[in-house]
Amino acid sequence: MTKKHMRGMAAVIVAAATAATLAGCATGGTTSSSSTSAAGGTYTFWDPYPQFDATSAWAKRIDSCGTEAGVTIERTGYDTTDLTNKALLAGQQGSSPDLLLVDNPVVSTLADAGILNTTKDLGLDTSAFEANILAAGQINGDTFGVPIGANTLALYYNKSVLSAAGVDIASVKDWSSLTDALTKVAAAGKKGITFSAIGTEEGSFQFLPWFWGSGAKLTELNSTAGVDALTLWTDWVKNGLAPNSVLNNTQTTTWQEFLTGEYAFGENGTWQLQSVKDSGIDYGILTIPAKTGGPAPAPTGGEFLTIPVQSDTARYGTSVKIANCLTSTAALVDTDNTLSYVAPTKEAQAAQVAKTPDLQPWVDAVASAKGRTSDNLGTKYPLISEQLWGAVQQSLSGSQTPQAAADQAQSAAATATK
Repeated sequence: MTKKHMRGMAAVIVAAATAATLAGCATGGTTSSSSTSAAGGTYTFWDPYPQFDATSAWAKRIDSCGTEAGVTIERTGYDTTDLTNKALLAGQQGSSPDLLLVDNPVVSTLADAGILNTTKDLGLDTSAFEANILAAGQINGDTFGVPIGANTLALYYNKSVLSAAGVDIASVKDWSSLTDALTKVAAAGKKGITFSAIGTEEGSFQFLPWFWGSGAKLTELNSTAGVDALTLWTDWVKNGLAPNSVLNNTQTTTWQEFLTGEYAFGENGTWQLQSVKDSGIDYGILTIPAKTGGPAPAPTGGEFLTIPVQSDTARYGTSVKIANCLTSTAALVDTDNTLSYVAPTKEAQAAQVAKTPDLQPWVDAVASAKGRTSDNLGTKYPLISEQLWGAVQQSLSGSQTPQAAADQAQSAAATATK
């Protein structure tokens, strides 16, 4: 993820596939070396959105920013994993794109490989961005890009299921009151809560609000607080308040369970808002509660716009103009509706809510969210996360007690991150 600390590129490339799973079809684009004029010509842009073709609102926004900067932008969309590997190889070969949009946990990997410029070196203003969202792209005090938006997790709830069970959603304020609500729902013959506990990054992503909401830190997976969070999920499954299917659920399959209308709660993200509107379910959205009340820090998802190192440094000025255009309030409101993101600045968030009031709970959730690589974890995060989702799997399946699973995970994480 710094130019100051160039690491062995081969080792970073081997690790890239793991880092890239922290989770955005076009053909390969021409690299920036093909254009010799910094004041005009073609600028290359890679992103993790192969689903958006040249006719999409996203592609048109990029083209518009290129026109505004006086250049043509050649955009290429790659699968997230493929994008990370290609970005690392291009950096090694000195043929990086002019602008690179990547999933926020990947920023650390690319910065560690020495292929990204800092915003300070570029003169790219970051003052308008919310600090907790920007933190996902920061390592050792340096910032390596700007966010184009954020998403996070909350609890969707089914008002009809809760009403039939005699549960007032206003009473759900912490873990104890949430468990009480789930118990009442189960007693009424309905299902409690569904989430994703699969043995991948998705499992860690969904567990983190509960882990952080207990007061635990990723540097100590087996703390009393961390074990409390693992025990919460384990007890829900053991007592029938959450289904055994959570062990294999992706965020997509757990959402499908919630859409059956049988569940009181479903943990999922901003990106499902339109889906729940279309479902006909009488729904509400609750910020995930911390153990003792208040909002739990949920992990931020979303991409960062970065400017890779170029041999022709005169190109940076135009790249910064393009980045500023893509992160202007008008652009953020426009493209973040397209991408289902909450904007990363207060001004743009206010404009989004004015246009779509249903986004307010998500703006509130994002305000409490936290980057997975924050706390200066950087490239250590994917190594820790792998042990965290392993502990979740071991505990929820009954293979180990929560304490034993957490102890094993902490030991393995400490060894992996030495």
